[in-house]
Amino acid sequence: MVYKMKKKTYLLIGLLGLIGIFSSCEKDGSTIKIASNPVAPQITSMPENLILQRANSSNSLTFRGSFVDPGFTASATYKLEAALSGTDFADPVTLFSGKQDTLIVFQVSDLNTLLLKKFDADVTSSVDFRITATLTVDAGTGAPGTSTDPFIYTSETVTKDVLPYGLPRLDVIVNSTVIGKIESALGNGEYEGYVKFTSGTSFTMKDPEANIVYGDNSGALSVDGAEIPVADEDGWHKIIVSTNDLTYEVKLFKVGVIGDATPNGWSAPDQKMDYSYKTGLWNITLDLKVGTIKFRVNDDWGGDINLGIGDADHPEYTVDNLWNNGSSQNIPIETAGNYIITLYIGTSSYY
Repeated sequence: MVYKMKKKTYLLIGLLGLIGIFSSCEKDGSTIKIASNPVAPQITSMPENLILQRANSSNSLTFRGSFVDPGFTASATYKLEAALSGTDFADPVTLFSGKQDTLIVFQVSDLNTLLLKKFDADVTSSVDFRITATLTVDAGTGAPGTSTDPFIYTSETVTKDVLPYGLPRLDVIVNSTVIGKIESALGNGEYEGYVKFTSGTSFTMKDPEANIVYGDNSGALSVDGAEIPVADEDGWHKIIVSTNDLTYEVKLFKVGVIGDATPNGWSAPDQKMDYSYKTGLWNITLDLKVGTIKFRVNDDWGGDINLGIGDADHPEYTVDNLWNNGSSQNIPIETAGNYIITLYIGTSSYY
């Protein structure tokens, strides 16, 4: 079976812990035996050439992996990670996270976008790749192998030279100052991105390669057009531009965390996240209580995002694979504390 990267969203909540290797664990009076020599997952094959080119942005790249075999049956979540060679994965980028099949297939443009979050564009870097498998046997007991103390198995490292290409961009300009950018993942004249505005501002956009400035002409995109006004509200906005059709859209896009674990409970305003151009991540540092959370946009359940986990009919949607659906369930927070929450909202593969 081939797993193609499709629209999904993953939540990463930063936690620190020590990983222990145990020979057995208890569950409701029964003993689960772990093999004396568990078989870790492996990268069995990957693309020979990771010198990525914009001209091949629609092509596919395939990574093959093997399953973990700890000697018992358990739920496993797999990650494909990349890090600068020699850093021992101190600061990796997650390329894939989920219930892995034997193949992970990326579109070149999607893999390039992910790699740009950690590696410089148009520069060759020596990159280490690995697969990790996280196994959970039971939930909530705190015993070895449970969600609070999972078993983690790591593949051997594979090292490749990687060269991601820079994305065509439009610089967003307010009062002669570049305040942000939107990018074209396929280099095809279709741009998208997030920019933070203050109320009452207006902007133009410049293609720095072609030295063309775009603005407004009666609601349409126009070369050397007038400044584009922004709605009278502070915050992040999503901008979608087509230089082919000469169209644009600007809409408020405030990603927030809501729930009884948050300071405001289920009442607005939500706890607003910030965005990083370098990582492409939405993030917030937040004190959470024991309870639950969800993600939404603009304090509105009817907006573009309503993120949670799956119900009994959709167990595939977990904290590693969130469900953007009005039927999604609340995400549990089992321990009170100060959390760093990061969320990636991309064009085809999210974590």
